[in-house]
Amino acid sequence: MPTAVYAKIFAAAATLALGVAVAVPVQATEYDDKRARAEQEQRSVGLTLEEINELLEDTDAALVASYAEREAIAAQLPSVESELAAAEATLSALRWELALLEQRLLSSQEAADAIAGQIRKDTERAVAVQSSIGEVARKAYQGSLAGASLSVLFDATSWEEAVTASTLADSALRIQTQALRELEQARGTARNQEARLAAVEAEIADLTAMTGAKVADADAARETVQARQEELVGLLAEQDLKTAAIEAERGNQLAAKAQYEAQQADLAAELKSIIEAERTQEQRREAEREQERQRDAERSRAESAPGPGVPPPPAPSVTGGSIGPGILGSPSPMTPPVITSPYGYRIHPIYGYRKLHAGTDFRAYCGTPIIAAASGTVQWAKPVGGFGNQVMLNHGSPGGTSLMTSYNHLSSFSVRTNEQVKQGQVIGYSGTTGTSTACHLHFEAYVDGDPVNPETLL
Repeated sequence: MPTAVYAKIFAAAATLALGVAVAVPVQATEYDDKRARAEQEQRSVGLTLEEINELLEDTDAALVASYAEREAIAAQLPSVESELAAAEATLSALRWELALLEQRLLSSQEAADAIAGQIRKDTERAVAVQSSIGEVARKAYQGSLAGASLSVLFDATSWEEAVTASTLADSALRIQTQALRELEQARGTARNQEARLAAVEAEIADLTAMTGAKVADADAARETVQARQEELVGLLAEQDLKTAAIEAERGNQLAAKAQYEAQQADLAAELKSIIEAERTQEQRREAEREQERQRDAERSRAESAPGPGVPPPPAPSVTGGSIGPGILGSPSPMTPPVITSPYGYRIHPIYGYRKLHAGTDFRAYCGTPIIAAASGTVQWAKPVGGFGNQVMLNHGSPGGTSLMTSYNHLSSFSVRTNEQVKQGQVIGYSGTTGTSTACHLHFEAYVDGDPVNPETLL
């Protein structure tokens, strides 16, 4: 499972990173859906990092830090890309609205120019007519018009000609007056149109200013998001360098894994050797006791009286019954004890190799007292490679089967080799010695020298 999740994280991060270069406006529903997917991905990443923190509990701290930093940065990219897409969509909509408003403003300006041109023409014509009317009025005031009319009448060769001439003069005056009236009306209409157009232009100018302000805001938001994204991409590039360093560290980690497995094998061999030596010693003692019993029996028969027996050696720490659930108590004083990582095989989330986690990890903050899971003898209390400071307790052979437990990564000891301890007695204090990234208790149990799941015995 961790490998699949790990691949999912990097695949998602790579896909989203490629999408950053696309600057196409999207609809609200699209980037809303995208944001929802990004938030879900972040939640998944958060859970994954929590799992990885447990899986990497016995890994180099610098490697864990590099990996966690890279994943944290990758987890931020989806939300940043979503914010950028939303900002670009808003910006595109505002620019489109601004373009429409500018087109309306241009059309209105063209109409205004046409109206202004027509007003100028009408005004010029009105001025000409006004000048002509003024000339007529001036002549009328000076009497020349009347004289001209009389001249027309006196010069007429007939009465009909005189009437016609007078009628034409009246018609000309009426036409001039009507033309002036129409021109004044047209000029007034043009002024009204110009005023109306000015109001429209003012409204459009206000809208343009408002839209321009919104565009400026959107530009600022987009620049902020882009700056943030560029920062993250830069950090991701930096983390790529750390990834390269992680890959360069692969050989060392595989060597450490091999060393850990060798230490486990050496430990198992040492425990089996101890068990074999104890059994050999017990067999020798039993043979000696049997010989002594036979001698006692012979003396008894000879003396017809019971002889003294040989006292047996000290009984093992755990007696009677058989190894099974409940034979061990919790090594953690916490109530209830908290298991942070169980026994079993797991896949390394960075390098992918398979490794046995041969014990159960209990939450134990730095300096927490660690207690004996059962009564027994301290086989040793010393540093043991990747296990750090280790206390190994020998609980004897209940039911004829050897049982031992170890307490690892301790900061300090409170017992010594060969010391007898009781169940619940403090034997040391939690730490992070050996191959460990944080204070915790790595607890192992061994049956006949082989590691077993401690939880099956608690």
